Amino acid sequence: MSLNQLIENCKTNNTKAQGELYKLFSSKLFAVCLKYSRNYAEAEDNLQDAFLTIFKKIDQFKNKGSFEGWLKRITINTVMQRYRNEKVFDIINEDAIEDVEVDIDDDQLSIDYLLQIIQELPDRYRLVFNLYVLDDYSHKEIAEMLKIKIGTSKSNLARARQILKQTIETHKSATSLQSL
Repeated sequence: MSLNQLIENCKTNNTKAQGELYKLFSSKLFAVCLKYSRNYAEAEDNLQDAFLTIFKKIDQFKNKGSFEGWLKRITINTVMQRYRNEKVFDIINEDAIEDVEVDIDDDQLSIDYLLQIIQELPDRYRLVFNLYVLDDYSHKEIAEMLKIKIGTSKSNLARARQILKQTIETHKSATSLQSL
């Protein structure tokens, strides 16, 4: 069955087609959820919520653009809605923080370690960092998506980079001390 036929069958609430669609895209969308979630269990919850939204809104997909891109956008928006509902961003009142570049030495840091320290960032920093750095959203788009000010998006990104830089430097120091 073609993807277009699968989508059409999902539009008629065909549960078998929905199961097929889930099997086809769940691993890719779970990776998106994991990137924006605090932990594995929360990512699983976010994936479920995203698929519920996808099946509810699938009739809005008009075969214009990438279906996978449409799924990813719905998934990200579903996760962001959870954080908006939790009022993650209401307590922020930070002055602009100097932007920091994070120097990553590929020989010393594994991708798993990098993903772990990104996931450990406080919600407001992790979400903005992932949207800006990993998914190429602009500060304007992030501000609209999260219902925050552009300046808040910028300061959260700068703070995320600061925290990551400190964590990486601490890790590098500890690693170099162990090798002595």
